Amino acid sequence: MFLIELQPAFTELTQQPIAFLGGFVSGILRLNLADDPLKSWLEKQGVTTTSYTSTNTSSSNGSAPQSISID
Repeated sequence: MFLIELQPAFTELTQQPIAFLGGFVSGILRLNLADDPLKSWLEKQGVTTTSYTSTNTSSSNGSAPQSISID
């Protein structure tokens, strides 16, 4: 049962071992693909990266939770 869950990872490992291990190592080291040394190297290789930005929830339009005091 445990091997069935790992089958997609083994399939990717056997199809593209260098790309899989590179992604695995960058995930373990928590490397950001949008940082300059890694980004420039990926651009030279012809790989396009998609960067995801988190939205700021504390906006100034008043939609964020506010604290109140009850007398």
